[in-house]
Amino acid sequence: MSKVPPIILNNGIEMPQLGFGVWQVPDDEAEQAVTTALESGYRSVDTASLYENEEGTGRAIAKSGIARDKLFVTTKLRNRHQGYDATLRAFDESLAKLGLDHVDLYLIHWPMPAKDTYIDTYKAFEKILADGRAKSIGVSNFLPEHLDRLIDATSVIPAVNQIELHPHLQQRASRAYHGEQGIATEAWSPLGQGKGLLEVPAIVAIAQKHGRTPAQIVLRWHLQLGTVVIPKSVTPSRIKENIEVFDFELDPEDMAAISALNEDRRLGPDPAAFEAP
Repeated sequence: MSKVPPIILNNGIEMPQLGFGVWQVPDDEAEQAVTTALESGYRSVDTASLYENEEGTGRAIAKSGIARDKLFVTTKLRNRHQGYDATLRAFDESLAKLGLDHVDLYLIHWPMPAKDTYIDTYKAFEKILADGRAKSIGVSNFLPEHLDRLIDATSVIPAVNQIELHPHLQQRASRAYHGEQGIATEAWSPLGQGKGLLEVPAIVAIAQKHGRTPAQIVLRWHLQLGTVVIPKSVTPSRIKENIEVFDFELDPEDMAAISALNEDRRLGPDPAAFEAP
């Protein structure tokens, strides 16, 4: 039984607030990692064409025995497949690899503004949504300027924008913009990719205060902000630890101490300039 509460997206669909990410998980390891996550109570799985592990993810889903309507599956369009017709073909390919007849959320992976195809791409997403093959559509790594243009040129406001978000990059302007537009904020690299965030003294001190791990403290901070969060791990003990964050709360002083850690420091690319294959 999943212990993860849902958030309600702008189209009325429920999305678990905590899910399992499989970025950088090789396809031959994805099946076991996703299986462990599902057995631990996760009901949301986030993959992408770019990750090249949709098949392993799909095998775990198929073998889980969990009813399809109890799972929330997200995948993303590979950057080189942007454009109306290419998007439709790529979506068919992702569904086939996942072994599913629909996904719950389909995202444009990066805006790639110099290529300037995300409007046509999103119009293909609207068709996929209208055909019932994605329950919700959205974007990833879009800045407010990209979202403004997208919303003006299309008819469906994205349900989700998945962005790099962690205590060292708190994305306050984007989160405020999303709130105004009714777009859910979803955090990738929520734990800072293991690059020092979990050793920060303020976070370690809060973890000791609550008898929790630093990772659990950071995930709880995300949840109390109202963010959707998708921690990734292939270590069974950490997969289980990361979902054990619904039986305690951070107090206002804890939240303020973590909020003070913002450095506006990206670990990933800048969406304003990133042009990926």
